[in-house]
Amino acid sequence: MRKFIGAALFASALAVGTAHAQIYVRVGPPAPVYERHGVAPHRGWAWRDGYHRWDGRAYVWVPGSWAAPPRPRAVWVAGHWAQRPRGWVFIEGHWR
Repeated sequence: MRKFIGAALFASALAVGTAHAQIYVRVGPPAPVYERHGVAPHRGWAWRDGYHRWDGRAYVWVPGSWAAPPRPRAVWVAGHWAQRPRGWVFIEGHWR
């Protein structure tokens, strides 16, 4: 039983460590694609802009979408690419 608990603790620590790993891309992302999104399907929903995702070989466009906020007055902060000394890194969008 102790071996199982030790292995579970090690696996959870490893998962947390890899969740914050950043992938650096040497080539900058293309310009964002303009998307018309119209009126929100429900009152209070926020539009999450589309973005270019790196698939390991090239950038792929991920279309934007409407999302329900997790709590009242939450604001969506869009994800974006940031240039660092090692290359470009994607900063995930999040609710604030």
